[in-house]
Amino acid sequence: MAISSIGSTPGVGTADRNMESTGLDLQSLLKIILTQLTYQDPLKPVDNFEFVSQLAQFTSMEQSRQMTDKLDSLLSLQSSNQTVGLLGRNVDVTTDTSTVSGVVKSVSFQGTQPQLTIETADGQFLTNATLSQIAAVR
Repeated sequence: MAISSIGSTPGVGTADRNMESTGLDLQSLLKIILTQLTYQDPLKPVDNFEFVSQLAQFTSMEQSRQMTDKLDSLLSLQSSNQTVGLLGRNVDVTTDTSTVSGVVKSVSFQGTQPQLTIETADGQFLTNATLSQIAAVR
């Protein structure tokens, strides 16, 4: 007996979500449950409560993953806002060889990582400074 695919499930993204970290997506879980129902022993049927429990656990796990993704996005936005707030401020930046003081002149983003350009008191520009290099803000 052939089992056809379930198709798309409303409300579940497919293209942009990478579910490799959890191992299964909703589509795979539904296929497993359908296969279990199809091939179960009629003399020993599986309790429906078990299937509902599995779906509830998966839903809870998926909601936790979505909340984690949204919190990561929120933290990234907060970092961006804090970085933009450094414009025009005096900062001390630790480099490989010394600590440099100067004014933040511009902020750019390389991916999600902010890059600062700092003008020192003698007119030199320090480019591509990161937030982790900032020792003090005045």
